[in-house]
Amino acid sequence: MKLSWTGFSKKSLQERLKFLQDYHLLNENNQANLEYNHTLPLSTADQMSENVIGTFALPYAFVPEVMVDGQVYQVPFVTEEPSVVAAASFAAKMIKRSGGFKTTIHNRQMIGQVALYHVPDIKNAINNIQEKKQKLLELANQAHPSIVKRGGGARHLHAEYLNGEAEFLIVYLTVDTQEAMGANILNTMLEALKTPLEELSGGKSLMAILSNYATEALVTATCEIDIRFLDRNKSEALDIAKKIVLASQFAKQDPYRASTHNKGIFNGIDAVVLATGNDWRAIEAGAHAYASRNGTYQGLTTWSIKEATQTLYGEITLPLPIATKGGSIGLNPTVQVSFDLLNQPTAKELASIIASIGLAQNFAALKALVSTGIQQGHMKLQAKSLALLAGAQDTEISPLVSQLISEKNFSLKRAQEILEDFRQKS
Repeated sequence: MKLSWTGFSKKSLQERLKFLQDYHLLNENNQANLEYNHTLPLSTADQMSENVIGTFALPYAFVPEVMVDGQVYQVPFVTEEPSVVAAASFAAKMIKRSGGFKTTIHNRQMIGQVALYHVPDIKNAINNIQEKKQKLLELANQAHPSIVKRGGGARHLHAEYLNGEAEFLIVYLTVDTQEAMGANILNTMLEALKTPLEELSGGKSLMAILSNYATEALVTATCEIDIRFLDRNKSEALDIAKKIVLASQFAKQDPYRASTHNKGIFNGIDAVVLATGNDWRAIEAGAHAYASRNGTYQGLTTWSIKEATQTLYGEITLPLPIATKGGSIGLNPTVQVSFDLLNQPTAKELASIIASIGLAQNFAALKALVSTGIQQGHMKLQAKSLALLAGAQDTEISPLVSQLISEKNFSLKRAQEILEDFRQKS
């Protein structure tokens, strides 16, 4: 059955929920979770964190028909900014018309470190560790046999000397964590290696810890957008494409711009990471480190024009150690809705979806910046927030927002005055 998303955002909340039900996009339990607002139980929250006194809610939305590697997904978003969802939806629709996103999973492994200090003979220590490499990998796997049974486990180990303000011998362990993010897996394995590494090096262990700089979990997403889709006017469309290319070059050269450029990318990435119960802090930390890999902080996307096909080509590569199992993923009912909505993707598929969303979000932001400007959408968002703060009800919000925008007077006092005037006239 072909789905039509035209006018979906204009439907009432109940109409949207019925749409999901009519097209069987969720199973019965998850449909009920949404309809009856079955969110994280307080009793579960109390077990998940410390000093719990309640739960904190954010809007739960989704971006329809995101085409990734030939498969169409309805992608859940947790964000308080409507412009983020609207922008991603706009970009995804346009990119789908041009063939969708293509992705490459370069690897799906996590890295951990054991830091050794007071090592008397660095060269001898490295040689000893290298000679016992296989035995050390076996010890790591013995520390977490369940991941080995699932097809994962320790894959590589090597040592590097760091000579800076202090001297360290760092032992890096690379592990295939399968569907899990892998923090507990890595940390358990690394702890098991501390004593053997101290014995082999003659040094002392400072710490053993997972790295969030997941350079062995890189994902690339690309897309090609037919330039004629950028504007009805052919010359204006080409001009927009050229400006988008310049904007990506600007973000490569200036860290002040790169910071905001990448923040826009994470408007979408964080929204999906949150919706799927993953650790957005770890994802951001790794990606921002990756953005600095060349010595300066740079934009994560690259845009260019392919003259032969008259398409705008976009590309993003970043570390995405995304999980579908483990941690708190199975505890939150709304996270379960997300995985159902996405048709239960693997960790690699989910990483591909998230990278694609980041590229879509960047395209939408750059197109707005170099054409209509970003402030137009933000003014509407600000006006809506003021309307809600003023106490406007459902039917009052739209006319109040329209008047605030037309007057260009974005103050709570003015919003309250307009609302009072509306009510006196009704």
